[in-house]
Amino acid sequence: MAYRLLALDLDGTLLRSDHTVDPRDVAAIAELQAAGVVVTIVTGRLHSGAVAAARACAIDGVIACMEGSHLIDLATGATVAHHPLADAATARWRAAVDAHDLAGFVLDADGIHHDHRGAAYAGYVATWSPNLRVVDADAARALAALATVAIGDRDAVAAAHAALTAAAEPPYAVQFAVGAHPGKHAVLTRAAGPTKGTALAALCEAAGCTLADAVAVGDWVNDVPMFAVAGRSFAMGGAPDDVRARATDQLATPAGAGGGIAEAIRRAWG
Repeated sequence: MAYRLLALDLDGTLLRSDHTVDPRDVAAIAELQAAGVVVTIVTGRLHSGAVAAARACAIDGVIACMEGSHLIDLATGATVAHHPLADAATARWRAAVDAHDLAGFVLDADGIHHDHRGAAYAGYVATWSPNLRVVDADAARALAALATVAIGDRDAVAAAHAALTAAAEPPYAVQFAVGAHPGKHAVLTRAAGPTKGTALAALCEAAGCTLADAVAVGDWVNDVPMFAVAGRSFAMGGAPDDVRARATDQLATPAGAGGGIAEAIRRAWG
């Protein structure tokens, strides 16, 4: 089958562990683009955290950020879709951050905003966007959140997660360990509904093709909704077993090593 669109996760997939793109992947993408295939990005990062990777691969169309919560046309800077957190969900998150003395980060389309408690984790959250700004409580309350992150001790984060998901109409909220800070955990909150799967559907529509025409490559749990709808999907080597099981194909190239995209292109397009 002649697939018409390639959708790429960033961290661990297109990006190596040092956050650069392997020259082999750049060359393979360029060859695919020259053949008329649309190459796009579907990432958990914010737009500002995805731009450098897009430029490295000459990707200038519509990409999906924050797991489908924000779709933006890189060529024009125009927002194609925007799904912010509801005001009530953001208010509950702020109350949980204060109640459990957590470091809180508000992520919007332009960057990440935090108060003094977030300084120790600034290097970690910069993965989502390099645009970090310290703000006071009043300024933070005025922000329209695309997503939020709270970091602290595991039990405190678990309590915050429970409070957020106990709402009548809860947002999407996921808790995870912060590898860069042993013993610390984080909870990320965003609007319920958008996923990498809904994002891929929107990107295919924008490109004038169907989901059956799409190939997706990723390495983590948040890539599974994209795998579920793509015509063909590749899980990076070393991805969790349940993620690899949900893809149609498994790559030999380890996540974060570089060269995996070239391998996927070779196998999908010959």
